[in-house]
Amino acid sequence: MDTVRVISSLSQALTPSAVALGNFDGLHRGHCKVISALREFSAAQPAHLTVVAFDPHPQAFFSGQPQLLLTPLAEKVTLLEDLGVEQLVLLKFDQALAQLSPQEFVDQILVQQLEARSISVGFNFGFGRQRSGTTADLDAIASHYQIPVHIATPQTAAAQPISSSAIRTALLNGQLDPAHHMLGRPYTLTGKVVEGQHLGATLGFPTANLKLPDDKFLPRQGVYRVRVTSPQLLQAQPGVMNLGYRPTVDGTQQVLEVHLLDWSGDLYGHTITVALEQFLRPEQKFDSLEALKAQIQRDCEAARSPLPSVAPF
Repeated sequence: MDTVRVISSLSQALTPSAVALGNFDGLHRGHCKVISALREFSAAQPAHLTVVAFDPHPQAFFSGQPQLLLTPLAEKVTLLEDLGVEQLVLLKFDQALAQLSPQEFVDQILVQQLEARSISVGFNFGFGRQRSGTTADLDAIASHYQIPVHIATPQTAAAQPISSSAIRTALLNGQLDPAHHMLGRPYTLTGKVVEGQHLGATLGFPTANLKLPDDKFLPRQGVYRVRVTSPQLLQAQPGVMNLGYRPTVDGTQQVLEVHLLDWSGDLYGHTITVALEQFLRPEQKFDSLEALKAQIQRDCEAARSPLPSVAPF
């Protein structure tokens, strides 16, 4: 699989293009429908399969607050590779772009710069100044250039609409099954293993402390059953992850630490990916380290037990 080209300058874009428009945070099943609609078209005609997203996220631009992401850039690129995308264009979202009318956005960005031959968007896509442009507007404007527009239908999971915000809500509540159904895959946390305080090793459960991207969205604090992968591991390893402040030892900083059940070795400095499989329990404060150790043992036993059966993604 060729690596996705990531560009922020429209002058560097491969043209002509088949364009999927949106923020695509999470690259959930609804987003995949938007992108997959372009595959057949771009395969039949000389058009480069292109995802156009905004940087920073428009909500971050207007609120002035950083937007935590389900899929930071590195994760998004990996997932786009699997979908056959050739290039990711990160449009700089600034005041000038925010002020473009829907007509100007199509004329200047999609037609003149990207030479779009086909466009695909979600059913609720809005664009142009104050998101005044609707999917119907996009279709009408693009038709003047004889550019077909595909509008993806709403996708649901367990009869509920799929959206990035719904996935965030589920993760914050520790509800992994609905989050995974909407994503079409387990939610993952990828980062570098860094030096910790070695408390886990002292208790007999050595852990890998993970440094995540600053803009990564985190799930509910607590203990999780996980599966860990890394180029340094011959195969995926089961594990137990704790996300929180470690109140038993009066921790003051949130940490993410993972104990691999059937593996021992040195992962310091290496990148690992932790796939969440089951929320086991909230973080809690214990009266003693012995009580904490006993609970960790029970967590490990729970992580070794068969997973509850759930419907396939």
